[in-house]
Amino acid sequence: MDLLDNREVVQVAFQGNSTVKKMILNRPHKLNALTYEMLSQLMNRLKIYENDSKVRLVILKGTGRAFCAGGDVVALYNFMTAGHWSFGASFFKKFFTLEYLVATYKKPLVALIDGMVMGGGAGVSMLARFKIVTENTVLAMPAAAIGSYVGETYFLSRLPGYLGEYLGLTGARIDGAEMIACGLATHFVCSKDLRLLENALSEVAPSETIEISQLISKFIGKPNLKQSSAISRLEIVNKCFSGETVEDILLALEMQIENGREEKWIADAINSMKSSTPTGLKLFLRSIREGRRQNLEGCLLHEYAVICHVIRRTVSNDFYEGVRAKLLEKGKKPEWLPSKLELVEEEMVDRCFGRVDEADWEPLQLPPRSNLVHDNNVASKL
Repeated sequence: MDLLDNREVVQVAFQGNSTVKKMILNRPHKLNALTYEMLSQLMNRLKIYENDSKVRLVILKGTGRAFCAGGDVVALYNFMTAGHWSFGASFFKKFFTLEYLVATYKKPLVALIDGMVMGGGAGVSMLARFKIVTENTVLAMPAAAIGSYVGETYFLSRLPGYLGEYLGLTGARIDGAEMIACGLATHFVCSKDLRLLENALSEVAPSETIEISQLISKFIGKPNLKQSSAISRLEIVNKCFSGETVEDILLALEMQIENGREEKWIADAINSMKSSTPTGLKLFLRSIREGRRQNLEGCLLHEYAVICHVIRRTVSNDFYEGVRAKLLEKGKKPEWLPSKLELVEEEMVDRCFGRVDEADWEPLQLPPRSNLVHDNNVASKL
């Protein structure tokens, strides 16, 4: 059992046959939020399946109305406040290592993303080879609002234009059709056909990418992109979110409103950013901008250092304040410190990208992997 939630025994269910394995996130009453034990179980099974010559395909899905609501930050908060911040460091080290394993997995990994997927849930599933969404899928990356980081800067920084800045800085929700439109998902399948697809994958057990794509194509549905979607306003997103600083981005959004462009997504973006931690916003913007110049390994190494500074309270207590106000005492207004963007000095941001000043702290060390990840025409051996 997990020390963070000892009421549950089966947090991840493992099913399937000899050739197709299924890993099922099984905390529906917690929206399948990830615990340390779940991360360990997923990692251990993935390694076993990867080394099993009979296994040809692995499926990852969730139970209930959510795929995965991210890491269980409330349980993590309780654990750290009752003990030491290094408990959180162990959690995130395990999490980033799992992400790295998923992204460099040697066998086809199919994520069936039906329902809510947030934060760490996206951090894991968006790095899978096949990402299948439905009309029920809703993705959000709200971690920057409380200064958390979940391996998102790699895949967000690869989105068209400055869409990654928009999603990360605002925590905006997008649906399955929007995920297809911007390239976050690989296939759209109607939820009523998802079980048929899963059964077909289990029966045929294809192992080659082209075979899997051909099988999935038999179940493809037609996504309906809303006209009001920010995805269809990429020229405005780019104009606003290409700003050099968070202050520049906010000013550009406000100018859109002043100039008569009264679109809901713009007003929502402004309100969300103004209610988020100023420190967290600046840390995220630096992270995603640096992420564009880094491969996957570099992104994960930097994010681990940043999140360790965040939970250690190196420059701010905002992570703990955000969890307390937004998740524990729902509806409460957090008291951020520093309270304004202009009070977050560049030196504070710089400190969070350096080594943690603790005698027993070690940077993230990722295991050697032979897979090649092609990143912006540069092949990096991970």
